[in-house]
Parts: sequence; C-alpha cells; structure tokens
Amino acid sequence: MREAKIERKTAETDIRLSLDLDGKGKISVDTGCGFLDHMLTLFATHGCFDLDLFCRGDVNVDFHHTAEDIGIALGEAFRDASGDRAGIARYASITLPMDEALILTAVDVSGRGVLRFNVSFPTEKVGDFDTELVKEFWLAFVRTAGVTLHVLMIDGENSHHVAEAIFKGVARSLSAALAPDPRFEGRIPSSKGVL
Repeated sequence: MREAKIERKTAETDIRLSLDLDGKGKISVDTGCGFLDHMLTLFATHGCFDLDLFCRGDVNVDFHHTAEDIGIALGEAFRDASGDRAGIARYASITLPMDEALILTAVDVSGRGVLRFNVSFPTEKVGDFDTELVKEFWLAFVRTAGVTLHVLMIDGENSHHVAEAIFKGVARSLSAALAPDPRFEGRIPSSKGVL
C-alpha cells in the first residue's frame, strides 16, 4: 500500500492530510480557500489519488501560508507514500488542454526537487486567490517530494483555465510517473541504483 499521513502544525497553519497513491480519486478537501479546494479536488480526481486534507491557516492575512504549507505537506506525503520508488516508470509528461489554455507538464521522480515554471498568468487574481501562489504551491511541493517538475504554458487567456490545466497536468504526469513499470519490477529506475 502506497499511503501516507502527514500532520503539520505551525504558528501559521494546522494541516492534517492522508494520501493513497493507488486510490480511486476519493476526495475530501477543506483548506479554507475555495479556489485551492477546487484545484486540489481536480488534482486528486485526475491523478486518481485518494486525498483527505484539512487545513486551517491565517487566511485573514492572505492565502500564501496556506498554499505553501499544503504544498510542503502534500510533497511529504508523496515522498513517503512512494517509498524507495522501486519499479516505477519515473518519467512522464502530458500536454493538457483546458479550453483555450494549453499546458505542458513533465516530471522526473528523481529524488531531486527542481521546479521550472514558465507560466504567465493573464491576471493577478482568480477571485480572492493570488495567481502567483500557484508557483509557490508547486515549489513547496517539489522541494519536499523530491520531484523535478517542468510546467510550460503554451497558450492561455483565462487565469482560471491556466491554473486548472496545471493542476490536472501535474496530476496526470505524476500518476503516470509513479505507475508500475514491469521493466523495472523490484528495481530502482536509475543506473545509480538509488533515487
């Protein structure tokens, strides 16, 4: 079973999270931020991850700490649930359309947290959510998950659609990269023998 439970409490956020990488997309998300709830629901749905997430943060300030700390906690859960990563495909990518938006996401479940984020949001906000926090979320995620992630915006005129395509694309890419590859059964997919 590739599952993890994370509890993270700071002066800024209180997070409880459980993740099953081999789930069916069973989701319960309550972050205190409606737009982030929506993005994480899309992420779990399109990755077929079971995700139970509760967060209470200092949203009276803004959503920065909530988004960043959830990214940290979710990254920890992915790292823990994927174990030594033996037998996985390791690499995956997708070019995902969402109406007029077109986003390429590519992942390497390498053990190295790297983010290349070439996205220019058309607006600074979607509702009351700062679009710059999408990058902050994924930066926090890759650092703790040990995943290299490239996100490239090919097209897009609507910030909501761009963000949606990013979360869906990363979910699909991660799901494929973490899927079993029979060619690597029981082996680490690396010439070094470790990820």
